[in-house]
Amino acid sequence: MTLKQRLQGSGIVTAPGVYDAFSALLVEQAGFQAAYLSGASIAYTRLGRPDIGFLSLEDVASVARGIRERCPTLPLIVDADTGFGNALNVMHTVRVLERAGATAIQLEDQAMPKRCGHLDGKTVISAAEMAGKIRAACDARRDANTLVIARTDAVAVEGMEAALARAEQYAEAGADVLFVEALRSRDDMTAAIARLGKRAPLLANMVEGGKTPVLPAAELQDIGFRIVIFPGGTVRALSFALRDYLASLHASGTTTPYLDRMLSFQALNDVIGTPEMLALGKQYE
Repeated sequence: MTLKQRLQGSGIVTAPGVYDAFSALLVEQAGFQAAYLSGASIAYTRLGRPDIGFLSLEDVASVARGIRERCPTLPLIVDADTGFGNALNVMHTVRVLERAGATAIQLEDQAMPKRCGHLDGKTVISAAEMAGKIRAACDARRDANTLVIARTDAVAVEGMEAALARAEQYAEAGADVLFVEALRSRDDMTAAIARLGKRAPLLANMVEGGKTPVLPAAELQDIGFRIVIFPGGTVRALSFALRDYLASLHASGTTTPYLDRMLSFQALNDVIGTPEMLALGKQYE
């Protein structure tokens, strides 16, 4: 079933954040229906830097290609930031990411250089310019099943009413999914659904410690959201575990005290499919 078909059903799609092929593989093996390729998580893991506009289109596309090679059927929502330029750049971005394996492409109305949606100091382009970029994205896609997600960051800049009005314009421009970033309360979430829910499916963004209350997927479904992403949770969990592991190794000089919190050599090879790969290779000896 395609992501587009899933959004026509009744259940919410939960998409954990991923940043490379290995994290996407684990998401797929855990049974999730989709993964979210987070620009912030790419910046954290590839550059060791914050999400403040450092990534290029090729940074994102190369990760998407690696994920699609390892997980050929996993629906992949790709964070394309601002589309890396104007409407013409957006057309190029959509074509590149579609070839890289994106199932859905998310574009936002921030001015360049952009920053994480839950950081202060954001600025936005005009609604008319963003609507043009959405139209360009829709025109550029070659597969009707490729979804265009329109994100507005205007809540923090222009207020709730302006953000909802922008989202309406983006729906009229052809966006398949709407994403009102950094909603401040459950009441704001309910208001967004009431205003926009009949126009297009809405996406909720759960950022631990961010500006939006973190709610369970089931509760978000009850409110009316159709997709929920947890974009940075994977990296936060990894960071916590890795810091703990390194502290243990530094203190003891060995990994032995930490073995019960690590996959064994064999278990890791099972996860990544080493036995199957070796068996396949024997067919060509």
